[in-house]
Amino acid sequence: MKKNNKYTIQNKPFVVPTTDGKVIEEHFGLATDGNSQISVAHMIAPPGWSEPFQTPAFDEITYIISGKKQFKFNEEAVVLEPGQSIKINKHTRVQYCNPFNEPCEYIAICTPAFSLEQANRED
Repeated sequence: MKKNNKYTIQNKPFVVPTTDGKVIEEHFGLATDGNSQISVAHMIAPPGWSEPFQTPAFDEITYIISGKKQFKFNEEAVVLEPGQSIKINKHTRVQYCNPFNEPCEYIAICTPAFSLEQANRED
């Protein structure tokens, strides 16, 4: 990370260790610069990937670069494609998944910053 009094360039994001094949590179946030107000991450979800339902204590904006990503809200499912984005308000129960045959590359922005404790994932 290169900092001066006018800007910060992130060229070595924090790579979050995962066991499900998902690539998570946090560019700004708690793990990289200690910022608790916002986090920005580049992600690649492999085909067939999913997380358990969660009710985050943060807003999350997702912008799809390539592939498709599915968002489940209890009985409703929303699928986004490249160029589309969604804002999910905090305290909304949601499941993120990629049930498709190609990887999904996207950017996620969380306010306040993402933390596992604030994600409130279900078992």
